[in-house]
Amino acid sequence: MRRFFGGADPAGDRVAGERGVSRRLRLIEGERREAGRVPDAPIRRVRGAMIEVEDISKSFGTTRALAGVDMSVPAGTVQGLLGPNGAGKTTLVRILATLLAPDTGQARVSGVDVQKDPNTVRSLIGLAGQYAAVDETLTGRENLVMVGRLYRLGAKLAKVRAAESLERLGLVEAADRVVKTYSGGMRRRLDLGASLVGRPRVLILDEPTTGLDPRTRLDMWSFIRDLVAEGTTVLLTTQYLEEADQLADHSIVIDRGQVIASGTSAELKSRLGSDLIEIEVHAAELDQATAALAGIGCGAPVIDQARAQITIPVCAPVPDLMTALRILDTAGIVPVDLGLRRPSLDDVFLSLTGRSTGDDDLAAPPATTPRAPRPARSAA
Repeated sequence: MRRFFGGADPAGDRVAGERGVSRRLRLIEGERREAGRVPDAPIRRVRGAMIEVEDISKSFGTTRALAGVDMSVPAGTVQGLLGPNGAGKTTLVRILATLLAPDTGQARVSGVDVQKDPNTVRSLIGLAGQYAAVDETLTGRENLVMVGRLYRLGAKLAKVRAAESLERLGLVEAADRVVKTYSGGMRRRLDLGASLVGRPRVLILDEPTTGLDPRTRLDMWSFIRDLVAEGTTVLLTTQYLEEADQLADHSIVIDRGQVIASGTSAELKSRLGSDLIEIEVHAAELDQATAALAGIGCGAPVIDQARAQITIPVCAPVPDLMTALRILDTAGIVPVDLGLRRPSLDDVFLSLTGRSTGDDDLAAPPATTPRAPRPARSAA
């Protein structure tokens, strides 16, 4: 998904450096003059929820992408949005980013309706999509300065904000290199920096660490925590459930366009009992072991056919583990591996949906990125 302020890509020869930035700005400004400008509306300050979603539904033909989704995100928190591929996460993100209109329902950012006043909403949010939307022929610094100018920042302030973002994201040494020489992780960090140049109140991150190496992912987590500590509200969609576990103050789980669970990580995990017994057996003995262990624990077991593994939620961990061992011994089954562990959000998701986050379901067609409105001018 491309950011609303970075969607235009001029045709013809692309000119690097300051001339390239100036040319892009002139072309985009011309598009804006042709499209006209909707007057900016006053921002209503909200003490409680920074993001409000009420009964949002969206269909693409006969495919129901969202079906009555509700969500409320307090200011200065991280809201996790979890679900398998095609569950409706990105569709909801597009609606909040004013890139897609819902069929029914309302959505507000800082009290501003995303349909009635999209220009103001766009001035309040930053959006980093699943893929880095940066110009490869410009340097990292030039990319950020260009985004600042598109936010109507003065030239001096745009350069200051660009320098701040480069410093915070550890890109100072590479700031004046063209982006086509950047690694994938560096591009993702630059993309995130571009979404921060306008100092958004709300930062929408659509699977921001997909494809990053473990070290870069940890650095990104640290940066997001710093932003939240400074008051930024973050909406985080992710398939890495460990990521939501680490960052989210509250999460909702979406499956087939509907919210099927919500709560803190601890509340979601409590659905499975206190601990989990994991038993791996030989594939030929999986059915026999599953039948023998029926009735153990305090919830339905999850069977992983591919790994010949049985996961059982238990409320009395040690007694249930000893009972499971005795039952398997009586049945003449010797486990390949056996252990006791705390539940993760992955376990919660599997128990709720019966499938992993990587499984496909609905597939919403891509939205057409609208032309960027003209944000209010900031003094240099």
